[in-house]
Amino acid sequence: MPKHEAARTRLGGKQARERLAATYGKNSVAVQQLRYESLLESLGSSSSGAEPRFYSAPGRTELGGNHTDHNRGRVLCAAVDLDAAACVLPSAGQVVRIRSEGWKDPIVVDLADLEPKEAEKGKTEALVRGVAKGLADRGIRPQGFEAHIHSTVLPGSGLSSSAAIEVLLGTIMADLSGTKMDPVDIARIGQCAENGYFGKPCGLMDQMASAVGGIVALDFANPDKPKVERLGFDFGREGYALAVVNTGGSHADLTADYAAVPGEMRSVACFLGVEFLRQVAPAEIVARGPEIRAACGDRALLRALHFIAENSRVREMVAALAEGDFKSYLKQVKKSGDSSWRLLQNLYPPKVPGEQGLCLGVEISQDFLGKRGATRVHGGGFAGTVQAYVPENLFAEWKTLMERYFGPLSVIPIKVRSLGAARIL
Repeated sequence: MPKHEAARTRLGGKQARERLAATYGKNSVAVQQLRYESLLESLGSSSSGAEPRFYSAPGRTELGGNHTDHNRGRVLCAAVDLDAAACVLPSAGQVVRIRSEGWKDPIVVDLADLEPKEAEKGKTEALVRGVAKGLADRGIRPQGFEAHIHSTVLPGSGLSSSAAIEVLLGTIMADLSGTKMDPVDIARIGQCAENGYFGKPCGLMDQMASAVGGIVALDFANPDKPKVERLGFDFGREGYALAVVNTGGSHADLTADYAAVPGEMRSVACFLGVEFLRQVAPAEIVARGPEIRAACGDRALLRALHFIAENSRVREMVAALAEGDFKSYLKQVKKSGDSSWRLLQNLYPPKVPGEQGLCLGVEISQDFLGKRGATRVHGGGFAGTVQAYVPENLFAEWKTLMERYFGPLSVIPIKVRSLGAARIL
């Protein structure tokens, strides 16, 4: 029998087709079957007779709450139809071998050693080791496996390719151990891996959106037990397409810029006697503004004012979607983008003022859409992507305009995906 013939037969079966349709949509089943078959083709054989397994973790889009999660604020986000997919073959021992499209060589990580490695910072090996450590700390002994991964969440797209990989790894390791884990725990493990092992400061929003799926309102007032509210809303039914535009710009050397945002917000909180801005009464920040600017600086005060407004704005966005008031929702989207530009100041890197692709993208898009749509910075900012809600009858014209400035394939249409990270088959 050809290698993995049983797994290939399962991929072509009714259960697989139904599962793929529920994950990717009915029109994408054939394409996804070929995708997973391609991943399967590259796997070795198992001496134990173990069968390959198939997994998927979606990317995410931030809908509201720009830079609020790291100060225990509210966030509105959604899983998207672009994902990291994996075909996995369990193996004996604790060695993990992973291949991925675009990698020259596979990565190899021995899970017998779960201590962070300085040489692995910024590399996928750090995420593998960090996720395994998170599981081990919860009493779950990760086992070895071979995997082939393919991701449609392109790095630099602003759709959080790193979070998709982290959550995918956590889902794989938990499933191989026979453990059913809460998505919140999977997300938290991914965040810790990115912070402590990969070396990038981030909040919990990206991982939560990927792990939970759908449109999700998150409240991190109690980060150990964040409130998770799933919302049912279809932008397509309103006649709108959702897209992000990759405006270019390098993400290299931006770690300090990203870190300065939560750092400056927390400096204001500390000045006011607490650890996070969520613990401060908004009126106190306004009332003590002169003292704050003297102690923490003007930009820190402006960023604190952004947090106040954005944290409240998320609640209004959630209410608008819950009530089906899309017009009010779009107004809040515009206000979010405006606040990020004026107060948060994360549309271009401070050290490279000549590189302002995000500013340009927001301005061009919003000038074209006017009152017909909405545009905002997407995600961390400084370099990367613009998010836009575009009437479907204007999408082709809008796309042509954006690609004139930012190049072919810079516009990435996205749809909300209801399923979070999961074993597909």
